[in-house]
This record gives sequence, C-alpha cells and structure tokens, in this order.
Amino acid sequence: MRHEKSCGAIVYRRFHGNIEILLIRHLNSGHWSFPKGHMESGETEMETAVREVREETSIDVRIDPTFRETVSYSPKRDTQKIVVYFIGFARNYNFTPQAGEISEVRWVDIGYASRILTYENDRNIVIKAKNAIKSGSVFF
Repeated sequence: MRHEKSCGAIVYRRFHGNIEILLIRHLNSGHWSFPKGHMESGETEMETAVREVREETSIDVRIDPTFRETVSYSPKRDTQKIVVYFIGFARNYNFTPQAGEISEVRWVDIGYASRILTYENDRNIVIKAKNAIKSGSVFF
C-alpha cells in the first residue's frame, strides 16, 4: 500500500460582517475543495499548508495551530492518502488561480460552502471550522 500526505487550509476572511472561506476548483477533475498539496522534504505540516495556499491562490495566510483536522481516503487502488487541514486567516484577498491546476477560485459565505464542496469529508471540515471561527476559539 502506498501512503501519501498533503496539507492545506480552510482560508477565511471577515467581509461585511460575514465569514467567507476560499474554495478552489481543480482544473482536471472539476471538483471543489480547499487549497492543499503534498509535503516537501523538510517541511512541517503548517509550512506545507502556507506554501500550498500561496501557490494555488496567491493568498498569504496565518495558520491557526490549534485547529488541526485530518481526512483519510483512497484516491486509487493501493493508495492511502491523509490530508491535514488547518484554519488560515487571509492576509490578502485578491487571488490568482495557479495556471495548469486550478480553474476557479471563489470567496464563499461559510454557510453556503457546503452546497458547493464536492466531497462529504470537506463539508464536515467546514462545519468544524465554522464552529471554531464563530466560537472565537481560533488563534487569531
């Protein structure tokens, strides 16, 4: 069995009194998710998340180390993938989709995100992130 590990973030901002999160649409598969990608040698999980968000969207984030959720799935036969997600606070709001990988990037009201996200695992992460952000338990 092959094992893969990726890290990413549920990136949020406060906009006109609402909480919005950043969603990406993958070019090849067309599915909606969060920015994430494979860890590189010597990186921590949080460093990977920051780098991947920046590469895929041009957004710089501050990562909340107190929120860490994992998703595990099998993307193909004989492969087990683990994705670690953090909450990230957006330091800038203008995005640029990564050419060749991301077809679309959107800021979406956190309460509406579940209608757009492709996978149930991602919808469950949004619920947890929403509760953490609204309760004020995030680091920022």
